[in-house]
Amino acid sequence: MENTLGILLTEEGADAEDVAYLTGCLREELLRLDVDDVRAVPGGEPPPGARAVGIDTIGALLVSLGSTAGALTQVLSAVRAWRARCGESRPSLRLTMDDDVLEISEATTEHVTEAFDLFVRRHSTVGT
Repeated sequence: MENTLGILLTEEGADAEDVAYLTGCLREELLRLDVDDVRAVPGGEPPPGARAVGIDTIGALLVSLGSTAGALTQVLSAVRAWRARCGESRPSLRLTMDDDVLEISEATTEHVTEAFDLFVRRHSTVGT
């Protein structure tokens, strides 16, 4: 999955509808950037007896960064700004690119900025 960033959004205590709303808002913001695509990760069929898909499937996005220089930086800046606007209920994020995983939960804005900057540096040949 070359030049693809996976984003998994979760929020403790949130129901599937809330997670779907938050994910949709983030997706709309990311689609405004210079990326190839932002799509929801398709979930499989729910197990027998289950009424719905899991929240972890609802909050999953795949961002195709393309070959634009700085796309990863743009995406992470947008994600950081979006998360800061969520107010008190700052969702947890799990970012994956290649075999690299970054998890953000109860972090300050400064810690998020530092973690995102490090993530970008690790992928500088991919995203910048």
